[in-house]
Amino acid sequence: MSSAPARRLATRRQVLAGSGATAVSIAFAGAFSELFAGTAAARGHSGYGPLVPDPDGLLDLPKGFRYRVLSREGDRLRSGEGPVPSNHDGMAAFAGHRGRVHLVRNHENRVTAKIAVPAVDGLTYDPMGKGGCTALELDSRGAVLGERVAIAGTAVNCAGGRTPWNTWLTCEETEDRAGTNGYTKDHGFIFEVDGADPHRTGAVPLTAMGRFQHEAIAIDPNNGIVYETEDAFEKPFGLFYRFLPEKPLGGTGSLRAGGELQAMRVPGVPDLSVIQETGASFDRIEWVPVPDPQAAGTPIRLQDFGPKGITHAQKLEGCYWGGSSVYFVSSFAQSAAGSAADHFGQVWRYEPKRRRLTLVVVFGPGTDVQLPGESPDNICLTSDGGLMVCEDGNGAQHVFGVTRSGDVYAMARGRQNIGTPQEPEWGEFAGVTFAPDGGTMFVNCYTPGTTFAVTGPWR
Repeated sequence: MSSAPARRLATRRQVLAGSGATAVSIAFAGAFSELFAGTAAARGHSGYGPLVPDPDGLLDLPKGFRYRVLSREGDRLRSGEGPVPSNHDGMAAFAGHRGRVHLVRNHENRVTAKIAVPAVDGLTYDPMGKGGCTALELDSRGAVLGERVAIAGTAVNCAGGRTPWNTWLTCEETEDRAGTNGYTKDHGFIFEVDGADPHRTGAVPLTAMGRFQHEAIAIDPNNGIVYETEDAFEKPFGLFYRFLPEKPLGGTGSLRAGGELQAMRVPGVPDLSVIQETGASFDRIEWVPVPDPQAAGTPIRLQDFGPKGITHAQKLEGCYWGGSSVYFVSSFAQSAAGSAADHFGQVWRYEPKRRRLTLVVVFGPGTDVQLPGESPDNICLTSDGGLMVCEDGNGAQHVFGVTRSGDVYAMARGRQNIGTPQEPEWGEFAGVTFAPDGGTMFVNCYTPGTTFAVTGPWR
C-alpha cells in the first residue's frame, strides 16, 4: 500500500423531482473528478431538472428531452431474419458513412430465453446458443434504416467493449461446456463483431483471451493491452485480467493471433471488498500468467496461482479507459454470499505506468437498498466530461448522470413494470452509449428488451 487511506465523508447528493415525481438520493464516498481523466472540461451543470412522468409509461426524462423507441423485443428484424431477440444488454455506437450510425447490441440470452437470436449462415457459432448481437443502422436524422443479426449461437452476451479500430468485442458471461444445457460447443469466450459488415468478423471465439464468465473489456489505446472483468457473483469470485496480444492494435481480426492472459494480484489483498476507504492505493501490482486460459479442467478463478494466491472480487462489471488509466466496477459485494465485506458498488482505477491500483469511489444508497443509487453497472463517458451510469439494483431503475464535481442527477427512469402490483420489478438499464456527435444517448431496457434514443438539450 503506497499511502494511508484518505477517507472522504460520504456526501448525499439529492435531486428533488417535483410534480409528483419521487425524490432521488444517492450516497457515495470519493472524488468523482478522478473518474474523468482525459475527458472534456465540465461545464458546471448539476443536471437537467426533475424527471417528468411519461404518459406512455415507458421512460421518464427531464423536461425538453424526448425519446424514440428504435427497437423492441418481439418486433420483426428489418432483415427478415426473425423477431428482435430478448434481453437487450451491452451496446456501442459507431460512426458510419454520410453521418450514419451503427449500433451493436448484445442479447444476454440463456437457454431459457424467450426469443433467441436467429441463426444466420456464416454468423452462428453454436446452433444451440440463443445469445448474440444484433446491429441497427441509423441515418443522419436517427431514423432506423436496417436491423439485422451480427452474431448468433453464442450464450449470455452481457457487456463487452469497443476496439480502437471500431469493432465491438462481445463477452459471454458463462463458462458452460459442450454437453451442458444442450450446447454443442464450449462457451465463455469473447467474439469480435463488425456492426457495419458482420460477415467480415463472422463467429470466431478469441480463445486466447480466456474462457470464463466475461463481463466487459477496455483497451489501452497506447499499446493495445486488453483489460477484462469477470462477473462471478458466487464464491469463488471473479478476477481482473489483462491480455497481451501478439498483434497489438493490429486492426480487425488481429486478436485471433493470440497472446498471453494474466490475472491481477494485489499483494496482501485476497478480496477487494475489504478495502472500504476511498483513496486507498496499492503500488507494485503484480500480473500473474493464467495457468490454463481455456479452463479445460478447472475454472480460471480456481486455478493454482502459487503460494501468494490471487485477488478476487464479487461482481466485476463495467470497464472503460480514461486518460492514462483503466477503470473497473465492482457492482456490489455481500458477505452473506461469501464476500469478505459488504459494499453497494466500488469504482477502481488502475494506472499501468505506475502499476498502481486506487479505490476512487464507493457507492451506497441513501438509507437502504430499496432507494436508487446502488449496484452501478454499465458506465459511459459523456461529451461534456461527465458519466452516465446504469443502475442494476432493487426498486425502480435509473440512468444517473455524474458531473466531474460529483453532482449526481437522475437522467432517466424506467416505467416498465414487469412484476405485479404486490411485488413490482423494473427492467434494468444497460448499454448506455452516445452517438459519435454526442447529440443522442442510446440506452437499453433489459426486460422487456427495448432500445431507446434520447435527444434534447444536451450540454
